[in-house]
Amino acid sequence: MQTTSPHELGFAHFAAQTDDLAKFLLAVLLIMSVATWYLIISKAYINWRMRSSAKQFLSNFWNAPGLDSVAKHINAAGVHDPFSHLTHHGLKAAEQFKNKTGQRLIEAGSVDEFLTRALRRAIEQDTARLETGLTVLASIASSAPFIGLFGTVWGIYHALINIGMSGSGALDQVAGPVGEALIMTALGLAVAIPAVLSYNFFNRSNRMVLNELDGFAHDLFAFMSTGVYRDSKIATPAMPVRAIPQAQEA
Repeated sequence: MQTTSPHELGFAHFAAQTDDLAKFLLAVLLIMSVATWYLIISKAYINWRMRSSAKQFLSNFWNAPGLDSVAKHINAAGVHDPFSHLTHHGLKAAEQFKNKTGQRLIEAGSVDEFLTRALRRAIEQDTARLETGLTVLASIASSAPFIGLFGTVWGIYHALINIGMSGSGALDQVAGPVGEALIMTALGLAVAIPAVLSYNFFNRSNRMVLNELDGFAHDLFAFMSTGVYRDSKIATPAMPVRAIPQAQEA
């Protein structure tokens, strides 16, 4: 009876012996792995750029003499982070309220209510932007181990059938095929572990950004509602400070 030497066993031998279903599962795990690392690299780079831009914008914001100077800076530099995006929405809302016609539902309410809605919309947009890709990472982290386990069970099933047909139940005949089938479980874990770690990292990073953004929204609302904005074209009337409702719960 022909036996398989130990040096012939391994992933290459396993892949050569697999059927169409096992090959499909391997392809699925490969796609998941590529998607995971693409999201890890791209989101890490985007978050790094966002934090760098936010740090620069906040420095310019707190050192500006007034919100009119902040508006000029945003028009010149553009919007590249949640904080400048939130400020842009607030300043735009102030201008829209100044030029309101009173014929649209979105213009209903006082100036502080109008600003509150504008800032809330901006935070919701930034929240959705920050959470892009996290659902994919969570899905891969939860499903990849089970796909690998299913491939292992399928491989062991075929290995036992082949061993039974050969008529030999020796340990050296069982260990090789079963060990090869366990490769699928290892691959599933290799795909899932980076996905779950990156999901936790980005989720925590997003919570920190949103907490900072919520605090900044309160400050921005207070500045605008008390008339700190000095530009004559889009100045807001002095009003008592009213806390902006929580837009996103971290």
